[in-house]
Amino acid sequence: MTDVLEPSPVEAANRSDRSLGGPSEAGPVTDAVDAVPGERRGARIVVSKLGKSYLHGGKALPILWDIDLSLEPGDMVAVVGASGVGKSTFLQLLGTLDLPTSGSIKFDGEELTTMSASRLAEFRNRRIGFVFQFHHLLPEFTALENVMMPALIQRISTERARRLARDILGRVGLAHRLTHRPGELSGGEQQRVALARAMVLEPSLLLADEPTGNLDRATGEAIHQLFLDLNRERGSTLLVVTHNPDLAALMPRRLRMIDGGRLIPEGSPPSPSGTHAAVTPDAPSSSGTHAAVAAPDLVPPPDAGAAQ
Repeated sequence: MTDVLEPSPVEAANRSDRSLGGPSEAGPVTDAVDAVPGERRGARIVVSKLGKSYLHGGKALPILWDIDLSLEPGDMVAVVGASGVGKSTFLQLLGTLDLPTSGSIKFDGEELTTMSASRLAEFRNRRIGFVFQFHHLLPEFTALENVMMPALIQRISTERARRLARDILGRVGLAHRLTHRPGELSGGEQQRVALARAMVLEPSLLLADEPTGNLDRATGEAIHQLFLDLNRERGSTLLVVTHNPDLAALMPRRLRMIDGGRLIPEGSPPSPSGTHAAVTPDAPSSSGTHAAVAAPDLVPPPDAGAAQ
């Protein structure tokens, strides 16, 4: 019986690259300087009339419709709302993990919804970071190797990728855990590795979906503070979807999602049926400027209630 050899981090990165339809399909990354951390700040995101429907039983089942949202560079925003209202679906669309049925997403002026699959995969790896409720670390690799993975996919040298990963792991307090695999780490340590992996290339946009949902209160609060500290240091635009009021309260801008994706300032009463409440264009953001959500009058699709 022959031994099964585990892939090296480089081999794993190449496999991930191919499975995503990344640069190996589209050719080598020519704008390698864009992948070098420290040279970009947060992204400006403009979402216009974004919609998402799924086919069920031969009929379109609308989940989100006509969402408008603007995020300025460096904004820190929490989106709260009832379960099933579409928060995670919206985050997946914003992160290009799923494609919208209608509407536009502009990322620093570049339209994402018309990109090819290979270009989109490369763009996502280089410009967007993700942290989820479950860490999604690769169990066969160490903390250091997991954090190196995005850099290796970007064809950054192994030596530089290791240095970047070591630096960010030290920043989240895990310099003593570099060679430990996920199964040898606590839940809080696993989530800190996941945060380090998301931040290793200093993405322009950081998206987090219930990032502390599986953690105890004390550990969750420590992770919350790490999010804020790293975001302030590195300047990413940050959007967090959460049910956690403590995490939401830390964000300078808080929105509530209701009725098929309508976004209103947290604490505002729902608008009358058939209209969208808006985040007024004059409202300042965390960065001192702001743009905001202003959706038109809308009659929800007849099947919209089934999506809630």
